[in-house]
Amino acid sequence: MNTAENTAVTASVLRRVEARPHGTDDEAGVALGREWLVTNGIGGYASASIAGLGTRKYHGLLVAALPNPLGRTVMLNHLVETVVLGDGTRVQLSGEERTGSRLSLPGVRRLKEFRLEAGLPVWTFEVDGHVIEKSVLMPHRQNTTLLLYRMIEGRSHLRLELRPALHFRHHEEELRSELQLNYRYSLGEVHEITCDNGPAALRLRAHGPDVGFQQQAEELTELHYRIEAERGYRHEGRLWSPGVLTMSLLPGDTVALVASTESIDIMNAMSPEEAVAAELERRARLLRRAPREARTGVAAELVLAADQFVITPNGRRRDTARAWAEGDEIKSVIAGYHWFTDWGRDTMISLEGLTLCTGRTQEAASILRTFGQYVHDGLLPNMFPDGSNEGLYHTADATLWFFHALDRYHVATGDDALLARLLPTMVNIAEKHIEGTRYGIGVDPEDGLLRQGAEGYQLTWMDAKCDGWVVTPRRGKAVEINALWFNALRVLAGWLHRAGRSREGELYDRRADHVRESFNQRFWFAQGGYLYDVVDGPQGNSAECRPNQVFAISLPHPVLDRSRWAEVLQIVRQRLLTPVGLRSLAPGSANYAPRYFGTLKERDAAYHQGTVWGWLIGPWLDAWRKQHPGDDAGVRAWLDGLIAHIGDFGIGSVAEVFDAEAPYTPRGCIAQAWSVAELLRQLVACRPAP
Repeated sequence: MNTAENTAVTASVLRRVEARPHGTDDEAGVALGREWLVTNGIGGYASASIAGLGTRKYHGLLVAALPNPLGRTVMLNHLVETVVLGDGTRVQLSGEERTGSRLSLPGVRRLKEFRLEAGLPVWTFEVDGHVIEKSVLMPHRQNTTLLLYRMIEGRSHLRLELRPALHFRHHEEELRSELQLNYRYSLGEVHEITCDNGPAALRLRAHGPDVGFQQQAEELTELHYRIEAERGYRHEGRLWSPGVLTMSLLPGDTVALVASTESIDIMNAMSPEEAVAAELERRARLLRRAPREARTGVAAELVLAADQFVITPNGRRRDTARAWAEGDEIKSVIAGYHWFTDWGRDTMISLEGLTLCTGRTQEAASILRTFGQYVHDGLLPNMFPDGSNEGLYHTADATLWFFHALDRYHVATGDDALLARLLPTMVNIAEKHIEGTRYGIGVDPEDGLLRQGAEGYQLTWMDAKCDGWVVTPRRGKAVEINALWFNALRVLAGWLHRAGRSREGELYDRRADHVRESFNQRFWFAQGGYLYDVVDGPQGNSAECRPNQVFAISLPHPVLDRSRWAEVLQIVRQRLLTPVGLRSLAPGSANYAPRYFGTLKERDAAYHQGTVWGWLIGPWLDAWRKQHPGDDAGVRAWLDGLIAHIGDFGIGSVAEVFDAEAPYTPRGCIAQAWSVAELLRQLVACRPAP
């Protein structure tokens, strides 16, 4: 496929966003509240508001994924973009906000359009009869950002001035942390910025006619980051700038600025035009690999959004070397942008939607092999902290989702070789759970149910914790843990039968039968007509109405008796279902929180106490389809709310959470792996019937 064909394929995936709605008093709020994201496939990213300034400490034009222990590091925070007309008039396209509500957004007034083309952000500005298009991309698996400017209409040349502003720091570090000492700027075809004890060198190269540099170091002070203020964090910072890069912008021409932590050889390996063509080809290839029903429209957008989460971790060099030695490649999934790393639970829940529903079965296999190597004491790691080579294992459900992910992969591919490779690991996991392992995770021999819990730990997906306070500990026998345990036993028995190990398979079938019998006796809350959320907890059984009960129906091997499905689904529909997912707790409950907002403690208190989770639309619809087969119209209608949201927050992606009440304001991460994965999975209906 040639460049023109690639451009046609990718340009067909187009989302226009009205950044300045007519009749809206708060144009600035609309532009500041919507964010764009570009990623590089190794954990790095570029992101900011569409208004042209950072509103979070995580925002930056180059957040590089550096080798451990450095982790993700903000290397280029901001770019002051100014167009100089022939008569000397200066027009700034970027924005800034200083303390004391000093907000300046000159570019928003000149913004004709913001759109995503093939998932990449494009701005169109009109300046005194000149129409200028700006776009951003990151070459795949490079810590490099390209910013391109093209004059698509205009009668004369302009001068473009770009002032880079920076503060090298880990993207989680406080904004008010001290600037590094002794920033140094070296001139040349490739400019280089270094400092004492800096994490890496930032290299800049301008491509265009009449390139120049005006050395004029200064600090940008009292910068205000409004979303950090809303979230109760320190929200003032400052940046250092070495000077101004200048170049001419001629009618019909494109100029570019390349920012990178890569070597000069890698930076110069491709021209900006070649880098654009290569990235468009890569994205066109992603769409060609996807199922036919996912190559156009919203589904195609989600295929490209899914690509942002599937990564080759850049930091864990030891694990990478081990994978290479086996002829493999380490693969993982970023749980969400901007602050999450790769989490075992999120990876396993997301795997089907991100990879199997996008035709990326090789990456799915690599992810499963990668995580199979991390199993210890029968547990999958909950997460890998940024900058660390070691995982944290405090989770009771990630390991059980591993069974589900491998099952979905094997059903989709028939890959017996990978199943045979991982089967000893899966058997070991089951044995460790039966014997008992860390954090009180183990089978109760009396009823065969799986219990979990340890003081000070949050082991289920409802895992909010603040200053030692575990908000929803759910110690005991949790409903979704046992639905997953039953499903794991059934799929493991099936794998063993398939491998000719029928005696072992029959043993696990009997264990599953025991779990099913106990589950239906112990978890049915007759007074409410739904399932207990936890039984045998420190305070007895919990009758809080939560979405976790849906998994007793939705999984391929449902543990709940069919005779009770209708009652459970009716309660969930009445009390938990919203247009954008399921509430985490029913209204009217003692701890119900209608909004996810405020300080960290306030947000953690609401995180699983009513807040809506978009990813839960997936299991809800799985359960609904089982009770109402053939209701395609109803299923699609329940996706409309999330589809409409794609242009409202993290443009082109799906948020982590939403407020529990209308208007269901999106919150948390602007792009969440399992939210994207479950919407895409349901949209293309690629999951085979159980």
